[in-house]
Amino acid sequence: MSWMFDNVERLIARLQKPANRVEPLASDNATIALRHALQPGDVLLIEGKGRLSSSIKYITQSTWSHSALYVGPIAGVTNGDEPHVLIEANIDEGVVSAPLSKYLHCQTRICRPVGLSDSDREQVCRYAFERIGLSYDFKNVIDLMRYLFPCPFTKRWRRRTIALGSGDARRIICSSLIAQAFDAVRYPILPKITHMEKKSGRCDVAEIRHSSLYAPRDFDLSPYFMVVKPTLTAGFNYKNIRWADLQVEAAQAAVAPDMERAISAVV
Repeated sequence: MSWMFDNVERLIARLQKPANRVEPLASDNATIALRHALQPGDVLLIEGKGRLSSSIKYITQSTWSHSALYVGPIAGVTNGDEPHVLIEANIDEGVVSAPLSKYLHCQTRICRPVGLSDSDREQVCRYAFERIGLSYDFKNVIDLMRYLFPCPFTKRWRRRTIALGSGDARRIICSSLIAQAFDAVRYPILPKITHMEKKSGRCDVAEIRHSSLYAPRDFDLSPYFMVVKPTLTAGFNYKNIRWADLQVEAAQAAVAPDMERAISAVV
């Protein structure tokens, strides 16, 4: 089976390339707001532009195809003058650190764990940092697609066919890396809830899902992560927006008196 997965890895790497050239989507103000809004422990969701990203978005029925953990500036690691502030697992390099500018051309969303203590936040970031250098688990991507893709087989049969990745602790995907980091401090993402009856009454018991089953969308869906919108946290005032049609009207109004004076002078 190894030869098949080698071929699939090459195909996935080829599909990872952008389908076309993309331009930055965010304005300068939005970019500055994004930098200021992020805090260590935040999960940054990314809408990738590659063919593989499009496939992941289709299969997961979500806008988001990739996720990275914001840990703040990493000492001694920079891209020119810009510090690396993200830790992610990507297909080309495995688990690496990256600067925020890497994703300024993409649509992004900040998902923030609510109520996470400072010590646990530090542990989450350290967990991800200590896994820099791990390889990417291509088989996990394949299995996740099989698990999420609609098929006519029964759920029981699908559970038996899922292999949950390669099983190699040295390989991981982006959402699994972040899920494991939060699992390390018992912070919930989308746990399985079981209702139990006790003498004292009914109670809910949470059970951690296997990290290999997580997709980027799950941090957006989680009731325990708050969506942070940088433009709002920076102090948004809709009166400050410069609308194109109003700018044209203002320019025309400024030109009109000059034209009237010129006509008067000729007459």
